[in-house]
This record gives sequence, structure tokens and C-alpha cells, in this order.
Amino acid sequence: MLLYVVEFPTMLKHFAAPSILLISSTFAPMHAQTPRQPGAVYDFDVKGEKPAPAPARDISGTWEPAKGVGDAIQAFGAKAMPSDGKPEHALPFTPAGEAAFKAHKPGFGTTAVATALINDPMDICDPQGWPRIVLHNFRTSQIVQTSNQVLILYEFNKKWRVIWTDGRALPNDPDPRWWGYSVGKWVDNYTFVAQTVGLDDRTWLDNAGRPHSDAMRVEERYHRADRDHLEMTITIDDPKFYTKPWVALDKLSLRLQPRGLDIMEMECSPSETARYNKKVGDPGSNGSKR
Repeated sequence: MLLYVVEFPTMLKHFAAPSILLISSTFAPMHAQTPRQPGAVYDFDVKGEKPAPAPARDISGTWEPAKGVGDAIQAFGAKAMPSDGKPEHALPFTPAGEAAFKAHKPGFGTTAVATALINDPMDICDPQGWPRIVLHNFRTSQIVQTSNQVLILYEFNKKWRVIWTDGRALPNDPDPRWWGYSVGKWVDNYTFVAQTVGLDDRTWLDNAGRPHSDAMRVEERYHRADRDHLEMTITIDDPKFYTKPWVALDKLSLRLQPRGLDIMEMECSPSETARYNKKVGDPGSNGSKR
């Protein structure tokens, strides 16, 4: 069973995150049923190409999932560890982590609840935070390198992050932020690695309600495989909630896009969210799930 995205017609320009519905389908490839970014190029668009070599110490550019935008929707949780009940995808919770997970009531995954009972903070337009912005509904991103920073701009909610590259250390006791505090460096000519701490523990890690504590550290690794491809890996290290680090995203392949690609808007509008929740999240829905 494959999944595709349906967007309400009234929300084509400014639609809330909860207006994205996942519907089962059995008759077409995912990329054929997922709305594609106008002007974007995916691997299935290019036949028999021989990629050019990667430039050294350069991950700048506009990037989309190489297999199509549907490759990183991750409705049922982080792509490498979805909440699907399979033993190999069971997370290494500590008792505190398991208790926090059970307190979350997501709309998807093995612990999904009726729409009226969901307590996902994103459904009231709270910020997704890091790393959920790449572990749920990840679309286009643009990376800009300066002399002392790597800046990443995301399509969803037009958010951006700053990764410091001037050699500074991570703060020992940072005030919590939605997007954390990040520093990064090149570990070789084609691999950039960043560490993030100080993340607000009100955010969820993914769409399946996986939690994190204030002690979490997130590693993001970008490997420039060739001129047109960038591999992104996300590792979660949270000793309060997990007994060991675990990989949430494993070498997600991104494809370089044309320089003139216009990144679309995906805004979480409180007014549209309220309207959606009133119609779909009403207790009179007889407890139906999304």
C-alpha cells in the first residue's frame, strides 16, 4: 500500500499542516500521485545521466528529495524508524522516554488516536522545531554558506536555521529554543557534520509522537555524493529518553535543483487550522481516525 498527499483546494496558497491528508492507494507509484514542485527535477526525470564530481566543501544550493517529494513525507514517523509495529523499528526507550511517548496522542503510527483526541502541538500551529522539520513532510530546502555560518531555509512555514562554522563550542547550558543551537564543521572535503543542543522539549521528534528531553543532542550529516546529490543523515542522542543513539534518517538522497527554482509557501495558518479542527476534529466525528 502506497501513500499520496491530498491538499484541500481552498488551501493551495496558504494551507495549514493539518490539512495534509494521507490516503491509501494501490495503483500508482508515490511520485506520480504526489504534487510536485513546479520546475523541480527528480531522479526519475533524468535517464542514464553520469553525475559530475562533487565540488569540495560545498553543500550550497536548493535541494529536493531525489526520488520525488513523497519520499520524505514520513507520515508514520521518522523514515528510518517508522512507527509501524515492526520489531526492528522499536525505539530504545528508557522508562522516562516510554512514559513521555505514551502521553503523546498522535494521529498516525501504532499509538494513533481518534482525531478529536490528538494533542500534537503542531496541530495548533506551534513550531515543528528541529529535527521534526526534516522528519515529517520534508520538502524543499535551500542551503547558503557564508564565511562563518551555514544557513538552511525550509519550505514548511518558511523557517530557517543557523549553523555556526566559526569554531565556537556548543553552550553548556543553553536556554531552550524551538530550533536549538547548532555548530558544524567539515570532517572531509565532501562531508559536513553539525551538532544541535538546547532544544525545547515541547516539540515532538516526528509525526508519530516520538518524544525528546532537554538533554537531546541531534547530529545532522550531509555527504555530497556528486554534483547533483546530497545525502542527509539524522541521529538522535538523548540519554534521558533513549538508552542509545538511533538513526532517524539514513542517507536520504536529495537532488540539486535549478538555480531559479521558486520555493513554494507551506504556512500553518492558525485561522485555517481552527477551521479544519472544527470540521474534522469535532468530537461528533464518532471517534474516527484521520
